[in-house]
Amino acid sequence: MKKLHVKCSVFVFCFCAAHPFNHLIDTLQTEKNKAKKYFNPQKLGDPKYERLPFSIRVLLEAAIRKCDGFYVKQEDVQNILNWEKLQNEAEIPFSPARVLLQDFTGIPALVDLAAMRDAVAKNGIDPNLINPKCPTDLIVDHSLQIDFSKCAIQNAPNPGGGDGHGATQRSVPGRLSSRSSQCGSSRGGCSKGSCSDAPSSSSKAPVVQIENTPLLCPFHLQPVSEQETALKNQEMELIRNKERLQFFKWCSKAFKNVSVVPPDIGSVHQVNLEYLSRVVQESEGFVFPDSVVGTDSHTTMINGLGILGWGVGGIESEAVMLGQPVSLTLPQVVGCKLVGSISTLATSIDIVLGITKHLRQAGISGKFVEFFGPGVSQLSAADRTTIANMCPEYNATVSFFPVDETTLKHFKQTNFAEEKLEVMESYLKAVKLFRSSDDQAEDPHYSEVELLTSLQVLCVCLFIYLFIYLIIYLLNQVGFKGFHIPREKQGILVPFQHEGTEYTLSHGSVVIAAVISCTNNCNPSVMLTAGLLAKKAKEAGLTVKPYIRTSLAPGSGMVTHYLNASGVLPYLSQLGFEVIGYGCATCVGNTAPLPESVVDAIKEGDLVACGVLSGSRHFEGRLCDCVRANYLASPPLVVAYAIAGTVGIDFEKEPLGLNAEGKEVFLKDVWPSKEEVQDVEEHTVVASIFRALRSRIQVEDFTGPFWNNMDVPDSVLFPWDPKSTYIRCPPFFSKLSKEVSVPGSIDNAHALLFLGNKVTTDHISPAGSIARISAAAKYLQSKRLTPREFNSYGARRGNDAVMTRGTFASIKLQNRLIGKTGPKTLHVPSGQMLDVFEAAERYQRDGFPLIILAGKEYGSGSSRDWAAKGPYLLGVRAVIAESFEKMHKNHLVGMGIAPLQFLPGQNADSLELSGKERFSISLPEELTPQQELTVLTSTGKSFSVVTLFENEMDVAFYRHGGLLKYVARSMLQ
Repeated sequence: MKKLHVKCSVFVFCFCAAHPFNHLIDTLQTEKNKAKKYFNPQKLGDPKYERLPFSIRVLLEAAIRKCDGFYVKQEDVQNILNWEKLQNEAEIPFSPARVLLQDFTGIPALVDLAAMRDAVAKNGIDPNLINPKCPTDLIVDHSLQIDFSKCAIQNAPNPGGGDGHGATQRSVPGRLSSRSSQCGSSRGGCSKGSCSDAPSSSSKAPVVQIENTPLLCPFHLQPVSEQETALKNQEMELIRNKERLQFFKWCSKAFKNVSVVPPDIGSVHQVNLEYLSRVVQESEGFVFPDSVVGTDSHTTMINGLGILGWGVGGIESEAVMLGQPVSLTLPQVVGCKLVGSISTLATSIDIVLGITKHLRQAGISGKFVEFFGPGVSQLSAADRTTIANMCPEYNATVSFFPVDETTLKHFKQTNFAEEKLEVMESYLKAVKLFRSSDDQAEDPHYSEVELLTSLQVLCVCLFIYLFIYLIIYLLNQVGFKGFHIPREKQGILVPFQHEGTEYTLSHGSVVIAAVISCTNNCNPSVMLTAGLLAKKAKEAGLTVKPYIRTSLAPGSGMVTHYLNASGVLPYLSQLGFEVIGYGCATCVGNTAPLPESVVDAIKEGDLVACGVLSGSRHFEGRLCDCVRANYLASPPLVVAYAIAGTVGIDFEKEPLGLNAEGKEVFLKDVWPSKEEVQDVEEHTVVASIFRALRSRIQVEDFTGPFWNNMDVPDSVLFPWDPKSTYIRCPPFFSKLSKEVSVPGSIDNAHALLFLGNKVTTDHISPAGSIARISAAAKYLQSKRLTPREFNSYGARRGNDAVMTRGTFASIKLQNRLIGKTGPKTLHVPSGQMLDVFEAAERYQRDGFPLIILAGKEYGSGSSRDWAAKGPYLLGVRAVIAESFEKMHKNHLVGMGIAPLQFLPGQNADSLELSGKERFSISLPEELTPQQELTVLTSTGKSFSVVTLFENEMDVAFYRHGGLLKYVARSMLQ
């Protein structure tokens, strides 16, 4: 059993005689380097080591190196070594080499640490003791919004924050105002050609007017150069998020082991792949495998480079930052053997989707997957990272590709120093973490083997899928993947005017098309395929209708570099896919509003309009409230669907469009061959691309004077600004005491919500725009902010007042207590229908604890810690559901909320619950994992539930009132 306290002193390597595995220390000799030490598991002399999967060997090495007798014990090392017998049984610790955060999920973690400093200081403890013990990198990438698209400003909100009135116009300083007035063919600007009458460089540039009108060339009244789009979006991002950026910069100075990568560098996953990845880390004279946990489910893509890592919740990440290992059940490892050859017609994404489909059907939920076999050598490093990225889609924990010659070649091409490559190769071979794909004798033992006998995947599968899906979804009942459109209304056409031209919309019309290259589409080959397709389409005379909201969000400057170097970027831009900036935009709902005429047409015909994106999330309404059907596709298909203007097309039989001569142009006519793509890739994806990124980050000249000259306080404690609407000290540590107040039974609780199946974290804690009639909006308006200054829920995750009011604020929430969609619930005692926050506030005032009733897969979707923090602050004590998404279940435990599961075969309907009863749950003083409890209702009915505490540590967190109090309280001992 784990000890029920946390050791928060600074953890350092204990490489002294007292270390229980001191005898395993070995010395690595290389030609160009000094001798380096490392722990060599082979010196255990146990033949079981070479039978372990490579990913388990990484877990074993970490356990050996971090064995301190407290967090990691010698028995943990033996359990991992005995993986074949104890898999899926033994609980083990894992201490990753680093933590990866993005700003949306990272800011709550850092705000909590700042608040924890305050709490311990009030109890007479040195706040300097509160620091991440594990190196932590935070990449600011999620705050980017598409205010400018095609160089027209799209309802750009004023920079928000604090008390004060928002102006209708603002002067944007720096790059934006100085460049925005330029026009000329040399910059790809005004369509009238070169501006001979343009102002000279000495002329005073007009200020940028932040209003709902296009920015025009003052001489020809034509839109300004599309190349300015990214600059304008970036400038708006910096100004709008100044408070958040100041807090991040303070964190980078005040906390040890915190590194912040500001905006305009790249998305978290690209920066992790291109810059942060090391494969082999060095510290205190020792070398050891790189590993990472991140606050994003797609952290898994780093496994494609032989770096073990996966996504955890914000609450778990805080624990790791504070020195506590991740606790996991020793996983089963499925070996996925790849044989056969790749079809010349398949893109990398097609291969990925084919493997994803196979693994999804294999039932590998919660398991590690490790790839081996001769087919692996045909996959590039980019292919591997893309496959590893898709783990959340087939429910594996990781998809691991051991380091081999292909991996080394990748790092050689990406400007790794020669001496580092030498250390990497020598060390990995010394501890048998290097894989020779041709030597079958090196194949480890696996829990089971999935054999993929052919990698020949054709890209035509998706062409048919969206067409069929649209027909099915139109007919399905309203709900998840269903719109219930009567057959007689499925052929409706709605005419509308846009920029003086008449168009028509129908069910399946594409109104948002976003090419994104941060996760499953970071592979250069598919981005180049999209660019070459755009080039051929333009040359064939095809265009994209101007009302479609198109955008291109590269994962990093590297993507823009090779698109530009290959000559395809101008063609993407001409079709409307211009670079809008670097960061998460469309994926997280930061899409510019659609033209009013389009919105009116959608509403008039009650149309199922569509968004197509090459991102990672596509829940209904996520991209835009009025866009109900969203589809994931590879970058070239996003371009194709944008040209077609509808997903209701069979690409094999129907043309993309007509050229100037009226001739039909089919997709096959403009689809680039694999040879074309490979030729361009070989000549453009070169070491210089990666060298540029590294040099930019290393000199810390991130975003120019704005970031580097930003003033931040030089203080141990953060000076909270009571006027700030972005950063607020959270109440998680209020009334913190040394003694543990054990949670008692839950008596006479009301159900705050009665929910169905597949309630996602988007429903629980929205990340997109803040609706003007929401509880969060009322709060912001009370702070004298206008709706244009609201920003988004994601950007305001550092403010608990906004986030608590935003909990269950999704307009797509289906609460059975009120019988309709919306962020409302029934306040049972009064019979009134109220905002969820207002009802919870009234329940708390009257002293009623709260529970939530739900169906299957509660908390599915992207990791979001506020999906647990919000309910906790609303007063929710327990969630009773048929099943939970594992990460969200862990978050609930981490916040002191009990996850309770109906017994198999039972649910709220079978038990005839109305949700209007009062519920009493008896909790014994000695809680145990997987314990069965009895729930008694006010109607006299009783039923049993099972606690989903996985281990004694989960029980300890719950008893302490959550992980944050657990850690903070240990400092007071």
